[in-house]
Amino acid sequence: MSAPSPAPTDRPTADRRPPGRLAYAGFGLVATLAGVAGGHLVASFLEPGSSPVLAVGSAVIDATPTPMKEWAIRTFGSADKVILVGSVMAGVLVLAAIAGVLTRRRFAAGATMLVVLTAFPAVAALTRAGAAPLDVVPSVVAAVIGVAVLRLLDRLATRSSDDAAGETGEQPSRGASRRGVLVGSGVMLALAAVMGGAGRLVTNLRGRVTEVSFPTPASPAPAFPEGLETRFDQITPLRIPDADFYRVDTRLDVPLVDMEGWTLTIDGDVENELSFTFQELLEMPLIERDITLTCVSNPVGGPYVGGARWIGVRLTDLLDMAGVGDRADQILSTDFDGMTISTPLDIATDGRDAMIALGMNGEVLSRERGYPARMIVPGLFGFISATKWVERLTLTTYEERQSYWTERDWDTDAPIKPMTRIDTPKALTEIPSGTTVIGGVAWAQFDGGVSKVQVQVDGGRWQDAELGPDVNDVYWRQWFYEWDATEGSHNIAARVVDGNGDVQTDARAESFPGGASGIQTLIVTVGA
Repeated sequence: MSAPSPAPTDRPTADRRPPGRLAYAGFGLVATLAGVAGGHLVASFLEPGSSPVLAVGSAVIDATPTPMKEWAIRTFGSADKVILVGSVMAGVLVLAAIAGVLTRRRFAAGATMLVVLTAFPAVAALTRAGAAPLDVVPSVVAAVIGVAVLRLLDRLATRSSDDAAGETGEQPSRGASRRGVLVGSGVMLALAAVMGGAGRLVTNLRGRVTEVSFPTPASPAPAFPEGLETRFDQITPLRIPDADFYRVDTRLDVPLVDMEGWTLTIDGDVENELSFTFQELLEMPLIERDITLTCVSNPVGGPYVGGARWIGVRLTDLLDMAGVGDRADQILSTDFDGMTISTPLDIATDGRDAMIALGMNGEVLSRERGYPARMIVPGLFGFISATKWVERLTLTTYEERQSYWTERDWDTDAPIKPMTRIDTPKALTEIPSGTTVIGGVAWAQFDGGVSKVQVQVDGGRWQDAELGPDVNDVYWRQWFYEWDATEGSHNIAARVVDGNGDVQTDARAESFPGGASGIQTLIVTVGA
């Protein structure tokens, strides 16, 4: 007597098991990564800032309240942009996973959610300053690739079981070959990696700057002295190289501006609207100056300050050629992407060496520093004086036009405040007893420069430090103080006294709206 046949079952075999929610969430992630990478690759050929994640990130920056921006800069420093992009991408991937789960029940639902996701960067790209119709293309490409990959993975998840069911005459079931799904997902992830890498490569190739040989300036800077860093390597170098110079701006990417097609236009309340090519500026009388730049977001003792040698065309030479009218009280400078900065006209033309800078430390500006040209007005915080990638100077009034920062209630007149920074020793470190060097940099622009730096230990008497070389009044100055450190915990403070005899204020203020103030203090532990 033969054994009874097993009862039929509709349940798939182990290797034909329907993928679960987790697997479909993975499908959504893979599809979104492929779409974003494809959009990034297309953006690298058009406008890198229109890349889906960068477009959304830039919109988030513009919409973020000022106190939150300042908190991010204080907390994360120069990594704030990386963290922002990572946060945007994390949010996108969470929604992508949800789209994948929806696809398990109905493909149209998941695909619709992916399309909606790509609509946000499309709108962000088209509404940003300086947007062009083609800026929507990367988001459209991201949507097409994302939906196509999601469809492919969904079909891989169902095709194997459908084929098997057809051979036995059974009803198809949503089962899958695990190997087929894994291979398909792996191929799509590899494709995403290739597209993302290709986009970065294209952007880097397009980002190469044109080498420039600067002529001898009509007004050269004096010989540059040797800094204290040759004696004390923990003190900030007197001149900061391009690679180490701070960068604080509202952009997530580095703009690609073509020197050959670039022009600087001067318009508004002027007798003659003028435009200059880079070569025309290069052929004008150039000035060379050592100037320290400072960001208004720099906290007390912060890193967003740096000294360098700049070469360019004197701003007043250009304005005199245009003929400024009698109504204007501000220079509204605009960068290649529509970002605007307001500079008080009377300050920019009061005799200081304001310039349209073309080079830094003897080399053409890097893209991070504003290639091919930027504005520099000594003595003012960068948010009202240091427009990078500048393309237009409009002479107008504060009543008629507001810039990006004035719309957000930052100060219109923002002189750099006298400040001292302690570079060594570092806060909360342990140092050996005996002679220890306390040192750093100080600046007091247009206040007679730095005349003294004073150090205080444990609330005692202020002691004069030794000063490094004096470059000029608008350049920072190194200093050091030899301290006989004794065992225990100690408080160290430093302050600057300017050329007018005024002492750096100890009144604490945050960066908003006109720059931080206060005296840096730190604690160190001295070992036996």
